[in-house]
Amino acid sequence: MKVGISVRIDVTKIDKARLYKGAKGTYLDLTTFVDTDTADQYDNHGFISQSQSKEEREGGAERPPILGNVKVFYTDGGESRNVALKEMSMEEMDEDIPF
Repeated sequence: MKVGISVRIDVTKIDKARLYKGAKGTYLDLTTFVDTDTADQYDNHGFISQSQSKEEREGGAERPPILGNVKVFYTDGGESRNVALKEMSMEEMDEDIPF
């Protein structure tokens, strides 16, 4: 099954200590849970947060904050949800990132 998902996050909530350097850039591991059958009052189908390591989860560490929401806008059954996606250039995105 193919599913199109729109993701919107508040970059000011990112814990910068969780950013790490990789071979081709700086990365942040994220986790999302999506329920394609149920939407909340804002038509969101899930959320996205920074990932936790197995050790953090098992050690009872506080969960990372929810950074934003996810919305299903396409399934391979052809269902399309009304989602307003704003096209942004890389320069516009960089201006909105506070670090």
